[in-house]
This record gives sequence, C-alpha cells and structure tokens, in this order.
Amino acid sequence: MESQTDILVVGGGTGGVAAALGGVATGRRVILTEETDWVGGQLTSQAVPPDEHRWIESFGCTARYRRFRNLVRAYYREHYPLLPAARANPHLNPGQATVSRLCGEPRVAVAALEQMLAPAVASGQLQVRHWRRPVAASADGDRLESVTFRHLRTGDEEAVRAAYILDATELGDLLALGGAEYVSGAESQDDTDEPHAVSGPPQPDNVQALTWCFAMAWDPEGHRVIDRPAAYERWRDYVPPLRPAWSGRMLSWTYTHPITLEPMERVLFPWEDEDPHRGLWTYRRLICRDHYAEGQMPHEVTLVNWPQTDYVEGNIIDRPDNEVEAHLDRAREQALCFFYWMQTEAPRPDGGTGYPGLYLRPDITGTDDGFAKYPYIREARRLQSAFVVTENHVGREARGQDGAAPFGDSVGVGSYRIDLHPSTGGDNYIDISSLPFQIPLGSLVPVRVENLLAAGKSLGVTHISNGCYRLHPVEWNVGEAAGLLAGFCLAGGHTPLEVYGSATLTEAFQRLLLDQGVELEWPAICPA
Repeated sequence: MESQTDILVVGGGTGGVAAALGGVATGRRVILTEETDWVGGQLTSQAVPPDEHRWIESFGCTARYRRFRNLVRAYYREHYPLLPAARANPHLNPGQATVSRLCGEPRVAVAALEQMLAPAVASGQLQVRHWRRPVAASADGDRLESVTFRHLRTGDEEAVRAAYILDATELGDLLALGGAEYVSGAESQDDTDEPHAVSGPPQPDNVQALTWCFAMAWDPEGHRVIDRPAAYERWRDYVPPLRPAWSGRMLSWTYTHPITLEPMERVLFPWEDEDPHRGLWTYRRLICRDHYAEGQMPHEVTLVNWPQTDYVEGNIIDRPDNEVEAHLDRAREQALCFFYWMQTEAPRPDGGTGYPGLYLRPDITGTDDGFAKYPYIREARRLQSAFVVTENHVGREARGQDGAAPFGDSVGVGSYRIDLHPSTGGDNYIDISSLPFQIPLGSLVPVRVENLLAAGKSLGVTHISNGCYRLHPVEWNVGEAAGLLAGFCLAGGHTPLEVYGSATLTEAFQRLLLDQGVELEWPAICPA
C-alpha cells in the first residue's frame, strides 16, 4: 500500500503539529503521522505542560503558538465551572503552577490542537494518521523518496511518498532511517570549543535522562495505597552514579540543586513549609481548587516530572529494540516506585511517613494507569546541518554581556536556560544561564539530503545548546518554520540549501515567515 503527498511530517509531537500547520498554510497537501492516539508530544502524550520564558504573554513566540495558548484558556472558560475571577483573568493558569504560566490538562491541549488542525482535515488538505511508526525509508541519491510506516495496532505497513519529508520524531528517527548525517550524545570540547562540553573524545551514549511522567491526585481523607512494586527495594535504595555526586538516594525529598549542585530539601505540599516554593505539588499542578467553587474540584491534580523520576540507567538512541524496551520499562518502574514511596515511606514534616491519599489519574493522561502515553524525551539525534548552534552562540557565560549571536537567517526566536538534566554518561545537572536567542535557518537544513528538514528537537544544535532549544515554544517554532520552508521551496522550485545559501531567497522566505506571524528577532525592550 502506498500514498503520496506534497509534505510528509513524521511525528505528531509539538513540532510536528506546527509543521503541519505551516505546510497547509502554503496551500500544500500534508500527511502528519503520530505513534499514539494524541497529537502534541510534549504538550499531550508526554503530559508535560509548556516550559516557557518570562515574556511569553507579550512576545517571543509565533502567532500560531499564541493561538494555541489562547484556545487552551478559551476551552477552560467555555467548558469548566470557573469562579468569576478565574474566568475573567486574561492570563488564566488552570493549574496555578509555578513552573508554567499555562499549566493544564493534556486532553485540553489535545482539544486545542485538534481545533487548529480541523479545517485542513475537513477540506482534505491534511491527513492525520495515528498509531504509525516509521520503520524504513528509501532514498535516491541525495533525496528521500518515501517512508514506510507500521500501524502499531494492526501491524499493516504503508509507504508514503512525498516531495518534502520533515523529521518531527521525538528521537530524530528519520535521520537514521533516511541515511542523513547526524550526531547523538555529547560532543567533545575539542570539536565544539564549548565551555561545558565534555573533555576527551565524544560520548555518543551520553544523553539527558528521559522521564516517564504521571498524573497524581490528592485525597486528604483517602487510603489508596497500591500494591508494592516488585522492584521497589532496588529503586528505594538507588543512588544514581553521577558526577558531582547525587545528594542522597533517588527516592528522597533531598536532591541536587540544578544550579549550585548543593543538596536541597523539598516537601510535597506548599503548606508544609514556611517557604511555599519548597513544595513540589504546585510545580506542575494541573488542577487547582482555587479556581472553582467548593466541591466542584474536590481533589487537586499535579503532573509528576520531578528529579526523582529522571532515568539515567541507559541511552535509547541507536540501541537494539529489546534494549530500548528494557530501558523504557525500567523508567516507568522507577516512576511507579517513587509514587509508592510517596504513599508509604516519604517523611512528612509532622513526623509521620507516607501520604496514602495520593492516587493516580488515568483519565488525565488518557491511559489505563495514569502514566503518560509516551516517555518525556529531552534529547534526540541531531542533524549535521548547514549551521550548528553551540553554547558559544547563546550561553551567557560564553558570550558575556554581548547578547546572543545574531543570525541573519533567523526563522524564529526562543529563550530558556541551558537546562541539562542528569545524563546516562554520569553527568549531574548542567543548568546555566543563556540569552534570548534566534533560530537560524541553517540549523534546519541538512548538509546533504535535499528534501529533508528538521522540524523538532533534531535540529542542528549540540548536546549543550539542546538544553535551551528543546522546550515547547521553540520546538513549535522550529516545526512551523520547517513546514513553511517546505511549502516555500515547492512554490519556487528551490532546495532548502539553495535558500540558505542565497541572501535574496532567505529574505524572501523571511518575509513569508513575518506574514505568517513568526517573530524573527527579540524586541529592543527585551534585556540581553
């Protein structure tokens, strides 16, 4: 069985959805594939509310990403029994979380994304194909011809031919399948000259931890303790082998401060300490009772994506399928053991142990067990692109007071700390200050393959700079720019490398981006 389209977007995550929207905006036919039954990736199937910069309510994202945020808030206002003050708040934060200005339920994000995709689906311009995993790709010289997908429910296979193929997979799978040049893991400081790169040879198996997130509610009067997991003792006593050393056991309220690397103590709930910011509960809270009348939302819900669930036992890039499955099973096992530890053994400030009223919320994640449909992936294969962004372009320490490097071929903007979680190579946190940055066109374009584009975390960055280019609004911007670039190239008969190599074509493409609501530079009011 075979299909054909103008633009094939492989991976229906945050960048993939944006790429599809960009592609259809140029009038092209698009097929978008996704491994689960939810599009959205980080935002939905991985259950992680958006990590965003401090100016997000005013500037620093694409118009379509801003529309997505507005649709999420509109969904709550239209369908939830909010109190008047919450309903009237233009900056409504459904979970009233501390880490995100728009922390809400994954299924609401799915509804917003599907609403954005609906017109193109209804017209037949866009096809969204769920449960599809890419398993092979065919090429003719420097062009990709097609990608073969396996339906994860039926086992059927189908090839899709396309003029342009965009990689929006969580691990950069298409780079490997299509034979594109790529790197993974940690580059050597000898190669990148980055202050925080590893010394000695490259370490391709040294990647950031993945996390299997879960949604957790709190019933103050309940007793909902699950059966003791079989591997509980192993994970209860586990100390991750990191440098500098991890502060105590993994299943503990004590862990390493990401910036200072000193031990830090947390509590579960904000009311358990004089400093409410020490409470993990509000970090990514999804449902906040304060927005509702008494009894409307009896139990709050939070999303657990905390240091205790970071899995550093092995890399899943370019490893055999059985090894990948084993690591994913253990990552889920670690998270489940942490949940059981919180229910039974976690020390409380009142001198007691355990919170037996904690319980999982499968309805929140759209699964049978309350765990996300897909692991939260922080680091993918990375394209060997026409231009590679390094720490030296965006790191505050590397650049001093000069601001981030300006890119004349900018296709968007982003801002976030260079935030690397503990790694499979034994590195503890690398969490350093960065500067508001631009996304260069060259980082989306392969050095060789003519019709392949990065549309997510597989763009041309390094292990270090990935730490600030991997977050939700940046991934969205990368995907949207890739979709628009594919349409631009089809309209003009150009290749992406030709656009990158021509100032005239780059400027013409940038005009298209501006017309589509993509911000190309930071306003002067944004401090360096």
